[in-house]
Amino acid sequence: MHLINTTKDAGKNVFIHIDFLEGIGKDHKAIDYIIEVIKPNGIIGTNSNHIKYAKEKGIFTIQRFFLIDSLSYQTTIKTAQSIHPDMIEIMPGVMPGIIERISTQLLSPIIAGGLINSKEDIIEVLKSGALGISTGKKSCGICRLVKNDGKKTPA
Repeated sequence: MHLINTTKDAGKNVFIHIDFLEGIGKDHKAIDYIIEVIKPNGIIGTNSNHIKYAKEKGIFTIQRFFLIDSLSYQTTIKTAQSIHPDMIEIMPGVMPGIIERISTQLLSPIIAGGLINSKEDIIEVLKSGALGISTGKKSCGICRLVKNDGKKTPA
């Protein structure tokens, strides 16, 4: 909890990625515990039931989608339209054309993540309509989330 409080005190937001948790269940009781005891700013995950439940509990939600083919693309659109996460993360993130298509179909802001390796990758996905990117690479010379100042309203 100290790390969470220190991070929040520094003006940063804390998000718990529920898929990566160890030693705690991945059910509604775990989400309740995270919200009530750990008190992050939001929850990230791939499981639609977890995202829907967390959203109903009033916490900010980011749902991750892995796009591998046309079926996963269609499922992403349908799920996001049904669950209404506060934000979605598209993986892999180096698909500017796909991100542009999704941004015209959904109202949820988009983060692009995965396989982003350069400043050029970042610029391309931000131009395509992503609000920001997520990366674990420190060599990109950027922070974990880069905000896009361009405003794009989905059709």
